[in-house]
Amino acid sequence: MTRDQIKAVVERTLGAIAPEADMSRIDPEAALRDQLDIDSMDFLNFAIGLHKALNVEIPEASYPKLATLNCCIDYLASALGGAREANEQASTQ
Repeated sequence: MTRDQIKAVVERTLGAIAPEADMSRIDPEAALRDQLDIDSMDFLNFAIGLHKALNVEIPEASYPKLATLNCCIDYLASALGGAREANEQASTQ
């Protein structure tokens, strides 16, 4: 999955949590919670939404890595790459 595809999933998931938000105005380096004025429950729903959309485990300890759009994309790209590598290794054994 490309970074642009991951970004689209993140924006779609955020849009479901904060439908009034204009995703084109999101600063990729600023905290999502501050920009979208979402509370901790909304952020939890965001993490759950990403898990469902991408089928990637996001432990609670990793939630700070989802703080900004760029950090979120980086974390998910890494998590998805790691999952792909694990699947490839399992299929060759």
